[in-house]
Amino acid sequence: MLTTEEILFTLDHCDDAGLFNFISLSHPYVYLIDCRINVFRDSFGKWAIVSEVLGYNPRGESIRLEIRYFGNCLVNLEVENGQTYNYYNVEPIDWDSFNETIENERLKPDAAFWLVRGVQIPLSHNKQDYVDDGIKLREYKPDEISAEEVGRLIIQQDRHLFRATDAELNKSIPDGLDKILVIDEWYHKEFSQSKSAFEKKEMLSRFDLSNEFIKQMIQQDLELKANHNKELWNDRPGSYETWQQIAEVIVTGDPSRYKPTVAPNSHWKNWPEGGTM
Repeated sequence: MLTTEEILFTLDHCDDAGLFNFISLSHPYVYLIDCRINVFRDSFGKWAIVSEVLGYNPRGESIRLEIRYFGNCLVNLEVENGQTYNYYNVEPIDWDSFNETIENERLKPDAAFWLVRGVQIPLSHNKQDYVDDGIKLREYKPDEISAEEVGRLIIQQDRHLFRATDAELNKSIPDGLDKILVIDEWYHKEFSQSKSAFEKKEMLSRFDLSNEFIKQMIQQDLELKANHNKELWNDRPGSYETWQQIAEVIVTGDPSRYKPTVAPNSHWKNWPEGGTM
């Protein structure tokens, strides 16, 4: 029988192999715009959690929707160079439409609209529109509006166009699971666990392990990584109520088990470090 402990263990140890990662709202390369959690289950013990994180990646020159999977029944996951990953990206905005309106990460003066899933969404150059919606413009130069600021404004009017479609959500979920809970905002902690490069045999083979200096260098790196992981472990998903309650929803099939007592912090305003690298 499925237990909450099993679900939380899966979340806590999702990146033990260094390939699956937990949800990140403060990725250094991504300016957060929006996010959501979808919860799936069936009556036979299969379950899946699918997160959606929409953000602007200047390096990728696009606003991308990252769809990330956790569960005990995942299928059709992305594979690259023989390695399996628990996420993939879709771009709801037509690439040409986006890049014709953005230059040096800023909205061009003559930009009129973005084509989002085939729908023309008008773009605003009126700074007051952003102020009225609580968006403080960075304005490196007068009258500049950044790509993520545009996204943060228009998603408030046309959010459904930027969310994952059922087909996109179900890509790596087997047939027969029901979506029983959707969470638009939640209390979140960043969490990761990573291995030292020296834990890989192919890395160690490059060094003369009989050299005492090299041995000490490797040992110090291993200890630093272990201590770092130990500190981060305190913020693992299973340590706080968001995921504890979601696990209860999955086990019982009762969405009312999700009753958060902690104020949500998943809004982009709470993750200013995202995209700053």
